[in-house]
Amino acid sequence: MDTNTLTSSQTSTRWERMFERSTRETIMGLVFAIPYLVLFAAFLLFPLLKGLYMSLFEWNFLNPSESTFIGLDNYARLVNDPAFWNALWNTLEFVALTVPLIVVVSLVLALGLNKELKGSRLLQFVYFSPYVLTVSVVAIVWSQMFAQSGIGTHFLGWLFEGSPLNSKFWAMPAIVITTVWWQAGFYFAVLLAARQNVPERLYEAARLDGAGPWRMFRDITLPHMKNALLFVVIASTIFQFQVFGQPFLMTDGGPVGETETLVVYLYELGFRARELGFGAAVGYTLLAILVGVSILNYVLVGTNNE
Repeated sequence: MDTNTLTSSQTSTRWERMFERSTRETIMGLVFAIPYLVLFAAFLLFPLLKGLYMSLFEWNFLNPSESTFIGLDNYARLVNDPAFWNALWNTLEFVALTVPLIVVVSLVLALGLNKELKGSRLLQFVYFSPYVLTVSVVAIVWSQMFAQSGIGTHFLGWLFEGSPLNSKFWAMPAIVITTVWWQAGFYFAVLLAARQNVPERLYEAARLDGAGPWRMFRDITLPHMKNALLFVVIASTIFQFQVFGQPFLMTDGGPVGETETLVVYLYELGFRARELGFGAAVGYTLLAILVGVSILNYVLVGTNNE
């Protein structure tokens, strides 16, 4: 056997081994991915497609086989439904009040506890601990705080008469305060980690140049924390659009629908009025809003990376 034949045979054997190894790795990858794909299909993809299907029908709750196909009529009804627009407005109001407060509070806490001070570890635990509570516990605690004889009502009673949860003007701010107290700890942890990654030598150089606290915050801290702040803004915005537990448990959407958000409205349609088709249309409208926010996220992050 000549040299060329041996070289060709060795090359062929090497490629065969690489192909077998690649095939084996691909198969192993698919095997490990199958459990997730099954759960994804069962609990996300199927409900998503089923909801879209139901939104095109006047759905019969007791006998789905007798549901009537009505095309886009549920979406047309949505446009002319005052309750939907009231819920959308309440949701936008909640997002507009909650997101800026969460960003400011979590940023102030992160900057305040950035340095190694006595008791800072304990304060970090205290600030983060509300986030581990369930929404039911949070809603019960703050419902008691804002009850007629609650501590919150006692100290803020000069702003309103009785409980703020029964006030058309103060019910939404009370839910906003509850949400900020509950969730700011998580975003505080994110921003604290981002702040601790800013090199201290930049601040030392700025002090040598005579820069004050505000200029260091504007020219060093904010630019280096930009990605973390973007994450906090986008993630909290998406999360707040889906608010349900706080208004449902604290006010049940009242008084007079002043705290009825889109998800509370969807729940009312689906589980109390049994209008599952119309409720599915509301759900898909909310999904479209969240997709728009996600696209905004992509545009902002992409621009930032450039």
